Amino acid sequence: QVQLAESGGGLVQAGGSLKLSCAVSGRTFSGTAIGWFRQAPGKEREFVAAIRWGGGNTAHADAVRGRFTISRDNAKNTVYLNMNSVKLEDTALYYCAASHAFSTATLASHYTYWGQGTQVTVYS
Repeated sequence: QVQLAESGGGLVQAGGSLKLSCAVSGRTFSGTAIGWFRQAPGKEREFVAAIRWGGGNTAHADAVRGRFTISRDNAKNTVYLNMNSVKLEDTALYYCAASHAFSTATLASHYTYWGQGTQVTVYS
């Protein structure tokens, strides 16, 4: 079992920055992937970024590459999503999730554990 709790969402002006946190607890392994996904109203859940718990390998979606960065602090059991140069289209409910296979980290269906989500709203 893995438990996840997101925080850090809120209102941010376009072009600004926001940092999301995902507190991770329970059984994790070096191969565990912690991913960030987002879902906007009326749209499907989409992959944002993922990081391998041991080793730190990362993956980022094309839509956020160069603007968002995923990182982890194993001592604090926390994964972060640094969001810079945010755009209106980044508005969504952001979830973190855990999968025991980093090789398929971009696929939401391969994640077993999910947090409750944190809302990010970008305004102009």
